[in-house]
Amino acid sequence: MKIQDPRGAVDFDEQGYGPTLVLVPGSCSTGAAWKPVISALGNGFRCITTSLPGYGGTAERRSLTDLSIARVAEAVEAVVHQAASPVHLVGHSFGGLVATAVAVRRAVPLASLTVLEAPAVMLLEGRAQEADHYGAFRAMTDAYFAAFAAEAPEAVAHMIDFYGGPGTYSAWPERVRAYVRETTAVNIRDWRSAYGFPLNAEILSTITMPSLVVWGGNSHPAAARANALLARALNARSQSIAGAAHFMIATHADQVAARLASHVTSIGDRQRLAR
Repeated sequence: MKIQDPRGAVDFDEQGYGPTLVLVPGSCSTGAAWKPVISALGNGFRCITTSLPGYGGTAERRSLTDLSIARVAEAVEAVVHQAASPVHLVGHSFGGLVATAVAVRRAVPLASLTVLEAPAVMLLEGRAQEADHYGAFRAMTDAYFAAFAAEAPEAVAHMIDFYGGPGTYSAWPERVRAYVRETTAVNIRDWRSAYGFPLNAEILSTITMPSLVVWGGNSHPAAARANALLARALNARSQSIAGAAHFMIATHADQVAARLASHVTSIGDRQRLAR
């Protein structure tokens, strides 16, 4: 189904019963990306999936003059409203950064936050000790943006291979590569929204809900470092998944599901003990 929000339609699909998980995918993707994780979770959870603006059936709500991540967060907030129950918000990649923005905005009630390797680039900016990591992100996006501006048909490979390692893009099935190519312009907007998100420890300290941050043991060092800083600023539980890289919800769905289930169950256990 779709939520008919004033700013445009928003994807909303649900299955199962139990604690509610709102699963937000990353860029160049749709809610279908969560199928392996939902299957691995098994019974016992109500899983709600959506797509970010510009992907699937969710309408783009940003403009060239307003690329604020707040516009993207509003779409996820519409999903949380529709869920009409305490929500454990889970986001992967850019979806994880958007989920963090939702938590910062406090426009909807959340039971917990889980971030799976968000592009929390701005936590690296301006820190002398993080200059190499910030520079790695900037070098990738500079090359990516330049290739896109030059109308290189597979410009997005710069970004995919940065996250998954050389050859990741070319190894994907053609139908997947085709969708990624088709949505490259939207992904460029996502990166501009990410760079425009004024993320720092002071802002993140306002998030007091139970939080979990996960990254891949084989992820790019800059991505791993940004998420380690995110976990520290959130006072969150932090874990890496051995052998995984950025696209962990596809390649290591069982391990992702196990961490999600443990996180949500532990919150429920603490709440029962507190009664």
